[in-house]
Amino acid sequence: MNEDFFKYQAQTTPYAAGFEVEKAEGSYIYGKNGIAYLDFVAGVSANTLGHSHPKVVNAIKEQADKYLHVMVYGEYAQEKPVALCKLLSEATPEPLEVTYLVNSGAEAIDGSLKLAKRYTGREEIIAFKEAYHGNTHGALSVAGNEVHKREFRPLLPMVNFIEFNNENDFDKITEKTACVIVETIQGAAGFIMPKDNYFINLKKRCEEVGTLLILDEIQPGFGRTGKLFAFEHFGIVPDILVMGKGMGGGVPVGAFMSSKEIMTSLSHSPKLGHITTFGGNPLIAAASLATLKEVLESELMNETDKKEKLFRELLVHPKIKNVNGKGLMLAVNLGSPEYTLKVASRCMEKGLIVFWQLYRNEYMRISPPLTISEDEIRKGCAIILEALNEVK
Repeated sequence: MNEDFFKYQAQTTPYAAGFEVEKAEGSYIYGKNGIAYLDFVAGVSANTLGHSHPKVVNAIKEQADKYLHVMVYGEYAQEKPVALCKLLSEATPEPLEVTYLVNSGAEAIDGSLKLAKRYTGREEIIAFKEAYHGNTHGALSVAGNEVHKREFRPLLPMVNFIEFNNENDFDKITEKTACVIVETIQGAAGFIMPKDNYFINLKKRCEEVGTLLILDEIQPGFGRTGKLFAFEHFGIVPDILVMGKGMGGGVPVGAFMSSKEIMTSLSHSPKLGHITTFGGNPLIAAASLATLKEVLESELMNETDKKEKLFRELLVHPKIKNVNGKGLMLAVNLGSPEYTLKVASRCMEKGLIVFWQLYRNEYMRISPPLTISEDEIRKGCAIILEALNEVK
């Protein structure tokens, strides 16, 4: 299988691991080599409830027995997509009310940009340096790392960039600006947190000039920071909320959410302002609904703060420079990309899966399932410390 993987399946880097997966359950991925690997990555924040959570699997099986795809998005009323959108509305503050279901976080970013331009009638977009929002042309256009986008230009015009946590840049947001799009916690840059009142002041500036604020919660959403969405920590509500990754509990999904007034602008002049064949797929919606219910009804979000504190207590070592992030969204600074890759490789040899940040490879990613136990945290952190001691 490994040989066929490299021969027939497109690769994203010249050095893919090619790890052969047999099955995955709970906090573990089992290789065809018979070894169980503790997973501190969760499919890059996607497996909110761990691998093969029974409630998610059962929801998929039950829906598969009824029907799969029946019609393009937005035409037929189907039980699971409707229930998912209703529960999202009930679980989020006003004016967030209506959800557009799509296939991925990147598509949701593209849809949100179109929505903001259509509603405001404006063309300029303000994005952030070191931001990451996905890899479609639209999402790449608002990414803030030139190395990752240079070879794919031309991209969207009239996108200007400001610096995260720098309020001196707010004067660049004007009456010409359709939207400001920002990650609530900057992901690829190393899980950078907003400073005190930064989002309150950013929202205020947007309101002053009639600009919509889009928050990208693709990574921190669905309980990862101890709240359903990370913006709830910072005293604001976005005009448009983007989600994905952990929303599906292990299946591909994305969505963007706004008030009904804003969202309705995509339905006319022209009609089909955004259209997607498989967005709102009932199988995916069933898995997403099961995930959302479990996050809301269980104690997982309440336990996140305690688990973060345990990680921070255990991950103390001379080679650890600092730890960024919040909840179960942590980035461990090991000083250099080369050293981080070596440590990650040694951890894998010892039965622990860790990863690195896209832009800042000196940061080692820790984003385990919310269901991870304290014993599993202790076990994984012990492996990390062993690797730090062994790798020079």
